[in-house]
Amino acid sequence: MKNLFIFTLRAWAITFACTNLHADVTLPAIISDHMVLQRASQVPVWGKADPGEGVSVTIEGQNVKTEANSEGRWATSLNLEKFPAGPFEMTVEGKNKILIKDVLVGEVWVASGQSNMEMTVKSTLGANEVINNSANNAIREFSVAKKAAPEPVEEASGRWVSASPEKTGSFSAVGYFFARKLNEDLNVPVGIINTSWGGTPSQSWTSVGAIEKIPEFKVFRERIIPLVKEHPEKKRVFVEQLTAWIKKNQREDKPVGDAGKYADVDISSEGWVPVTLPGPVTAAGLPEAGAVWLRKTIDPPQKKTGIGLSLPIDGFDSIYWNGKLIARTSINNFPGLGFVRQYGVYTIPVSEVRDDKNVLAIRLYQPVGPAAFSAIPKAGATPLQNGWIAKAEFAFPPVDEKEKNMAPSAPKQAPAAQNAPAFLFNGMVNPILPYAIKGVVWYQGESNVGRAYQYRTIFPLLITDWREHWKRGDFPFYFVQLANFQPKKDIPGESAWAELREAQSMTLNIPNTGQAVAIDIGEAGDIHPRNKKDVGERLAAIALANDYGKNVPFSGPIYESMKIESGKIELAFRHAEGGLVAKPLRDFYDVRTITEETAPLVRHSLRNELEGFAICGEDKKWVWADARIVGDKLLVWSDAVPNPVAVRYAWADNPTCNLYNGAGLPASPFRTDEFGSVTKTADDRP
Repeated sequence: MKNLFIFTLRAWAITFACTNLHADVTLPAIISDHMVLQRASQVPVWGKADPGEGVSVTIEGQNVKTEANSEGRWATSLNLEKFPAGPFEMTVEGKNKILIKDVLVGEVWVASGQSNMEMTVKSTLGANEVINNSANNAIREFSVAKKAAPEPVEEASGRWVSASPEKTGSFSAVGYFFARKLNEDLNVPVGIINTSWGGTPSQSWTSVGAIEKIPEFKVFRERIIPLVKEHPEKKRVFVEQLTAWIKKNQREDKPVGDAGKYADVDISSEGWVPVTLPGPVTAAGLPEAGAVWLRKTIDPPQKKTGIGLSLPIDGFDSIYWNGKLIARTSINNFPGLGFVRQYGVYTIPVSEVRDDKNVLAIRLYQPVGPAAFSAIPKAGATPLQNGWIAKAEFAFPPVDEKEKNMAPSAPKQAPAAQNAPAFLFNGMVNPILPYAIKGVVWYQGESNVGRAYQYRTIFPLLITDWREHWKRGDFPFYFVQLANFQPKKDIPGESAWAELREAQSMTLNIPNTGQAVAIDIGEAGDIHPRNKKDVGERLAAIALANDYGKNVPFSGPIYESMKIESGKIELAFRHAEGGLVAKPLRDFYDVRTITEETAPLVRHSLRNELEGFAICGEDKKWVWADARIVGDKLLVWSDAVPNPVAVRYAWADNPTCNLYNGAGLPASPFRTDEFGSVTKTADDRP
């Protein structure tokens, strides 16, 4: 095994060759001050040097030597299996000497996924108390800078940071609570490598070699790479040509007067005309080309909080909030046609939200015309199509049709590179290879819901792919099942979110995987539930039980088998530690905790304590079911279905469900049927 590992390091050094020669020995950013190294027998250290240059690595009396290869790459390995926690100093010496300070040895985990992994501690429930009490030099995070790349890159920007009231707020919340629990129970340093990016699908995090095993992703990748590579030049030409056309036709943007007379909160509405959005502003009799102002008064939210503005504007704009400029899109930074700002949202911080009224003002400059909104603007989830007023600042005289047609067209917006197959593996995973880790915690799947059936393939592929690249065997890979989200439904039926959760559960068939169920902590109106403490600690329980020999419960009930008898279906479960439990339900459910918004909970099984079960007969018509705990089994039935054939539990986007075990862990959603999938026939485009 050792020879294989050394061979792998040498192969890695050759594969990621660099053409630049470096007089000095250098290291990747992740090997730096305050790092946490994995307590293991094989801990890679690597970098660059002159070809043939000898390199020596020393830590706490252990010294290993190697030599840079012909491409200037070197790699070696330390044995830290019996090392104490430290702190230590490590030196790397060739023609120069690098001193790495404050190095700890403990447990290193990668925290990856999309926005629910990226979500920071400061955005969670009880954040202030958590942050104020977070000082702990034994918990550290390395946050990988966001980078999407068509080809593998070597370097990842970032630095190691210790938990403290000044820094913890910016840690991945799930990663932090996971690390905190491990540190509490194991009394060892814990390092988190946070490599996450909101809104990204699983295929973005999978390598080229793996992703090309799925034909539709291979085709999509081949199509998107030229678009991403060619866009900068197309944009440069567009800016050059449009600037020349504007100058030729004397249509430069020359503001008339101070912006405050249009953007300030309290101004006269004389001369302003009503306008409805979306659509071109010319519909209100305003000029096709020139500069036009739009204004709207926005009431403050019931609970004072920040406001997210979705402003899908086609044109060059300046956005003002209560008279203050918050963003501007010019010819030079215009991304392209079809552009809607990432997630379509500007965030107005709570400190900028007034208690009485707030005014959103938008200046639209359009040298050719017409300026327009391509979709309904929103404040949070509230549509803002009505109540706008508009006024022209200045108008350009018409140009003849021939000259107008000579104005260059903007290139289409470059595809979101972070959503392209393999781009995030290249930019945010490859650079941290082969850093020694204990395992991975993963929170992702929301961006794959529309093709949940496909997730049965792509997610296991990702896990296998990462293990192959890290060359550390079947290291632990623990993931979060998607939380409940979306409005509740009154009748049982199909659900893409339930199918994605099912695909996640199926992934447990891969060795050394584990799933933290979050079906009880979501929010109907927020895809980013703020309770990340339970998520991180449920992941930690899996690791403590499976990897560190702790006798702790780590899973809620998991469906195992069914038996039909006398018009009822009997269900058996694994992980029913402490017995099956019907957890009491509240009379309401959370819509958005950030605004303390709730809604009344409607019960569907009034005769029993358990909720969330549906049952059907041969006709496949689902109805709500009664359920009762009988010993270590569960009986499910409905008077409306005398001959049942199948049961589903928590099979909805946002189910009402309350089956737990005695350890207080929720049951995973499941179905006993194989009636098909509403996402299997989804468009096969990635």
